[in-house]
Amino acid sequence: MQNDILLKARKKERVNPLREIWSKKFLYLLALPAMIYTFIYGYMTLPYIVIAFEKFHYKTGIRSPFVGFDNFTAFFRSSWAWAVTRNTLVINFLFLLFGTVFAILIALLLNEIKAKKFLKVTQSTMLFPFFISWVIVSYMLQGILGTESGMLNRFIQSMGGERINFYAKPGYWYPILLILNLWKNAGYNSIIYLAAITGIDEDIYEAASIDGATRFKRIIYVTLPLLAPTICIMTLMSIGRIFYGDFGMMYAIVRDNSSLMPIAEVIDTYVFRVFKNTGNPSLSMAVGLYQSVIGFILVFTSNRLVKHYYPEGALF
Repeated sequence: MQNDILLKARKKERVNPLREIWSKKFLYLLALPAMIYTFIYGYMTLPYIVIAFEKFHYKTGIRSPFVGFDNFTAFFRSSWAWAVTRNTLVINFLFLLFGTVFAILIALLLNEIKAKKFLKVTQSTMLFPFFISWVIVSYMLQGILGTESGMLNRFIQSMGGERINFYAKPGYWYPILLILNLWKNAGYNSIIYLAAITGIDEDIYEAASIDGATRFKRIIYVTLPLLAPTICIMTLMSIGRIFYGDFGMMYAIVRDNSSLMPIAEVIDTYVFRVFKNTGNPSLSMAVGLYQSVIGFILVFTSNRLVKHYYPEGALF
């Protein structure tokens, strides 16, 4: 009798995939463009990975002569292999660490604002930079940091100091890139955390208030612990991209400035420059494959660690 009940319960748990799709057809229809894009560029292009192990010729295509790991050897023996790997990891780690902290702080501050009109204006103001092209940002930055006519250099000169050629001094650029990234993305990234905060049951806050918790203590002991799974998931997703530099940002801001390349050349811009300068897609594909494999290892290892110590925050 008990086995029959268990079998019936399992049958109820089974969902017909076609019926599930039909019942939520409009949601799947909204996701269809993204699914098609992912299928074409994420899966149909997989056979072309073989180019990384070949000496590619345009006439023969993917049937070009097989050379094994020669393309990988050429990359790792070059002087740029360690430099672009280090730059990609350092820059993305700074973006991940400070970007997450600032996004959470913005979400917490916005959640405390009670004036709805002021909240709408504030959110719109913080979201606006995200929709500005990096090309436009690069010209704005030139107007601030330019040696001859830059606002900052004019201010320094008015204070009796000497003008600084920022575009020839790599030491300034980690903070500059970090500030640009925070200004452009922190407001947008805070939306997810704000949505998670607004989803917290108000009864929990009321209970904490009755127990004498101040607003600051409610944030520390209620909001942040309940926000932790979202933070973990978002961090894991960011770690999956930690080996991918923001090509649009780095290429638009740094361009072909050889003075800044030692600290600002990331894997994505390096792959582009290699293909542009040599016309060799095999070497570019080898570097891209190296980038993908390391990224997969990082996100898989991070997820295993999170799953072991904090199962609620794991992706899979």
